[in-house]
Amino acid sequence: MLKSSIAVIAGLLSNVILSILFDTILKILGIIPYDHLHISASLVLFVLSYRIVFSIFGCYLTAKLAPKNPMKHSFILGGIGLILSITGVIFAGHLGPWWYSWSLVFLTLPIAYLGGKIYLWQENSK
Repeated sequence: MLKSSIAVIAGLLSNVILSILFDTILKILGIIPYDHLHISASLVLFVLSYRIVFSIFGCYLTAKLAPKNPMKHSFILGGIGLILSITGVIFAGHLGPWWYSWSLVFLTLPIAYLGGKIYLWQENSK
C-alpha cells in the first residue's frame, strides 16, 4: 500500500512541479502574462500542450513506480486529476477561457491511459 501511494504521489508531484516551474519560467521570460485573464487562445493552447506532456509523464512515472498493476495506478492518478479538473471548472473556470478548464476534464483519463500504456509498451519492448 505504501509503495502504491508513493507511486501516485510521485506522479502527481512531478506533474504539479513541472507545470509550476515551466509556467514560472515562461512568466519571467515574458512569454505568458501574470494576468491569466488576458491570454490569447494560441497561448492557452501552448500552455495546454505542455501540461498534457507533463501529465502523460506523471502517469508514466506512476505506472513505472507502481509495485504491480501499473495501469491501475495510472488511472488512480487520472481519477485524482479528474476530481481536481472538475474542481477547477467549478471554482477557477473564470480565470481563463471556458474551454481550457473543460478540456482538462475531458483529457484527463485519456492522458492517464496513454501514460500507463507508454510504460507498458516500453516494458514489453525489453
